[in-house]
Amino acid sequence: MPVSRRLFLAAAGATLGTGIGRAAAQSYGQRVAVTGDDGKAVANSILPGEITGQIPALRGVTYVGPRDAGTTLYEFFDFNCPFCRKAAADVAALHDSDAELRVGLVHNPILSPQSAQAAKVMLAVQRRLGAQAAWGFYLTLLGKPGRIDGPGALGASAALGIPQAEIEAIADSEEVRAALKSQMRMAADLGLYATPSYVVGNSGILGHPGARAMAKMIASVRRCDRLAC
Repeated sequence: MPVSRRLFLAAAGATLGTGIGRAAAQSYGQRVAVTGDDGKAVANSILPGEITGQIPALRGVTYVGPRDAGTTLYEFFDFNCPFCRKAAADVAALHDSDAELRVGLVHNPILSPQSAQAAKVMLAVQRRLGAQAAWGFYLTLLGKPGRIDGPGALGASAALGIPQAEIEAIADSEEVRAALKSQMRMAADLGLYATPSYVVGNSGILGHPGARAMAKMIASVRRCDRLAC
């Protein structure tokens, strides 16, 4: 039985659940001296391998790029983070220019219930149409001006040719709720309390350093497993 939009929107606000917060144990500073495209220091940390090693097992992560890529860049994002709009374009450019890079999109809607609503719709798109459709949906939503919420995300999903009631029902399913909760818990466990944030190798990056800086960090991780060699 399809879930009504009213129920979907009400339920989305409860997606965060309990026990999800900042990981006080993670300390972000200048563990490695790196700067962003603006010349400012980029906060980063060396993360526990036993936690980063669990990221590939998360449900609902949207992947693009070769499955056997030697390097995966995980972006933890919120649809209503203003910096995530610029980050989406830069991450897409990195994906297009680096054939050996795999990108994983991880939801961390910490700014508002509306962000959680949109995240659930994207997870529903992925479950119904696959990662490539979800990747395009991510770029479409973050390419739009203004606040992103559940109704807006549902409206954008209509262009994919899926009945809105079907997407809404999937978005309100226990499977989607559990996937979103696990992704947010991972972000908290890694101390990723800013959006966007990134994980590459065992390094965590708070904030968006810019496309050129990110490309340099990825190249360094490939050479020496650090953000700068």
